[in-house]
Amino acid sequence: MILIGQFDSPFVRRVAIAMRLYGIAFEHKPWSTFGDADKIAPYNPLRRVPTLVLDDGEALIESAMILDYLDDRVGLEKAMIARNGDTRRRHLRIAALAMGLGDKGVSLLYERVLRKDKQLDLWVERCKSQISGVLEVLEKERAAVKTPYWFGENIGHADIAVACVLRFTGEAHPALFDARYPALKAHSERCEALPPFQEIVQPLAPPSGD
Repeated sequence: MILIGQFDSPFVRRVAIAMRLYGIAFEHKPWSTFGDADKIAPYNPLRRVPTLVLDDGEALIESAMILDYLDDRVGLEKAMIARNGDTRRRHLRIAALAMGLGDKGVSLLYERVLRKDKQLDLWVERCKSQISGVLEVLEKERAAVKTPYWFGENIGHADIAVACVLRFTGEAHPALFDARYPALKAHSERCEALPPFQEIVQPLAPPSGD
């Protein structure tokens, strides 16, 4: 299998870490959606990452879809999420909040880097408000959890998603992810100390407007 995308993307990184934890080997193509869009297009017409190319050539094109495939591949006993029921729904909710946070963080970064002096103040403030709102919700909920990970003793997709997005947010928008969120800081540190997180990491490289 081939995983396309750079590891400074929280979306790509969460997939790569899950694959490493599952023991699924992959070839990595660190292509950028800006500089390498033409390379990505034959596999994903949206020119987005992550894109996972299976051995038969089929391409999966969104992180949640990719993880669903990986969960099915490893089976119920190894999957890092409940198969059904309330626990699965709560797990997916946390992951969705994290991915939404990532979306807004990327949008805000693009606005700052690509538009520079022509930023839309209303859009910037909206993104900042959405980011802060999600961080507040996640902080409150993580602080109420007494187990090492969000849903128990073992790491799950929600934990990975939150940790990857927190690293991205801290690098891209350090003023937004600060000391107001001690429970999330602790969660991030716990996950980032794990070998797959230390192995699969890339300092944020802001997109170029050229």
